[in-house]
Amino acid sequence: MVHSVDVVWGLAGARSLSDSCDVLALVDVLSFSTSLTIAVARGAEVWPAAWGTDGAEHLAREIGATLARGRSTRQGATLSPASLVAFGFEPGSRLVLPSPNGSGIAHAAVGSDQPVLGACLRNCSAVAEALRSYERVGIVAAGERWPDGSLRPAYEDWLGAGLLVAALSGPGITLTPDAEAAAAASRVRRPLAQCPSGADLIGRDFAEDVVLADELDVETVVPVLTSGRFVALA
Repeated sequence: MVHSVDVVWGLAGARSLSDSCDVLALVDVLSFSTSLTIAVARGAEVWPAAWGTDGAEHLAREIGATLARGRSTRQGATLSPASLVAFGFEPGSRLVLPSPNGSGIAHAAVGSDQPVLGACLRNCSAVAEALRSYERVGIVAAGERWPDGSLRPAYEDWLGAGLLVAALSGPGITLTPDAEAAAAASRVRRPLAQCPSGADLIGRDFAEDVVLADELDVETVVPVLTSGRFVALA
């Protein structure tokens, strides 16, 4: 059913697809989408939240949810995927998951008519299968930030986007130049430990997060944004 696929970067890119796409796949491999997929696969409902504000704290209190802290916190649920593997979710557990990039993009999409799916390497094939139900597919690579706050394109998100495009490609499907370039870049997959984001996490003693993020197609869950939170797509 897919007719076209486009790939864009960041929040502004996501907003640019509001009229031209029927669905968005959000890719933030290190680490929002990976953490999101791990939590939803273990039965949690996940609320995205903007980073660096009091809103996440207020939301967690309001809905009776666990608030995932930043990586500087070494106990309980944090943005670290490894912390969520160890957390012990029960079905229906509520988690508020802020992050500087992916969660902020998802939070901005709350209330939109467009379905938003959470995609990472761990659930890439499952997300691609879900995207086949839509005609105009938009893939948002979240990217990282330079010290001045500007967008830094990130290899891990370009790779995740490219793997999705490659899985969707076929006769009669139109790829934008950016989508085609992302697919081409995914044909030779480099270890995430070699990219700047992965090397930074390893240097900060979060090597397990990079290992978890680099695992391909180990989850079948597809998080979908519904009524303000991500749940498993039926």
